[in-house]
Amino acid sequence: MAVENEFSTVVKVLCAQALIAVVFAIGFGSWSGMELAKSSLLGGAVAWLPNLYFGCRIYLARQRNAQGILGAFYSGETIKLILTAALFVMVLQIPDVNFLVLLVTYIAVLSVFWFALLFWRN
Repeated sequence: MAVENEFSTVVKVLCAQALIAVVFAIGFGSWSGMELAKSSLLGGAVAWLPNLYFGCRIYLARQRNAQGILGAFYSGETIKLILTAALFVMVLQIPDVNFLVLLVTYIAVLSVFWFALLFWRN
């Protein structure tokens, strides 16, 4: 069924995003210690958690009619953006967070979407 293939792609993207966040955290941690590793993991979490929410939201709406799926998409995307902003505000309140490392990992995790389009075509 096409819906199951779509969900498996979402799972692949979420797993790849988590992997990228961990790889970047290990890289920054080995380069300059736990402070940068923590910042890197936080940047990955700020990108990954809203995407996890959105993926679950769309997956749960898969049996609805077209209007219901579209409504779930728009409301899910809105909540995802609000959640991302809230996570950035919360994370930036933590002492000793390196914003540049956080941002680099955030962008790297989000870039998984672009690479997924290139490599995971059905």
